[in-house]
Amino acid sequence: MARPPVCKLMDYGKFKYENAQKAREARRNQTNVIIKEMKLRPKIDAHDYETKKGHVVRFLKAGDKVKITIMFRGREQHRPELGFRLLQRLAEDVTELGFVESSPKQDGRNMIMVLGPHKKKAEAKADHLVQKAEKEAERAAVVDAEKAERDAAHAAGPVAAKKERGRSENLDPEIEA
Repeated sequence: MARPPVCKLMDYGKFKYENAQKAREARRNQTNVIIKEMKLRPKIDAHDYETKKGHVVRFLKAGDKVKITIMFRGREQHRPELGFRLLQRLAEDVTELGFVESSPKQDGRNMIMVLGPHKKKAEAKADHLVQKAEKEAERAAVVDAEKAERDAAHAAGPVAAKKERGRSENLDPEIEA
């Protein structure tokens, strides 16, 4: 404790205002986690599975969590191991992009598993913007190269004249050359 005691006189209104500004800035910078859902059936075809897996990959790359639901109908409810194997296969296929946040569990007619991304939403967004800028620069370079090629062709000289057709090439016999 200081001798003599020290105190700071301050404007309470200004103090409240600055705290409110800090809180607003913190709210603006926070990211809200979105959970995307993908529904499957146990008897899914290979192509349909690949399509659904592609959607899951896209969601995980974007930094979103994915809730995968397998819906059982009729006799399928007596074979939950089919759904479990399907979920394990999906988790194995996307292991480089995400991890299993909650393992598969039966919930009535459905079996549910949640996958979480390895990247945070902000990191994924930044990576996406960088890739977009690189792609745009690449496109611009291709357009510039094509333009330079066209300009060089124009500078070389006039376009070649049309070839004159001989009598044998004329398809209408009544027209004489």
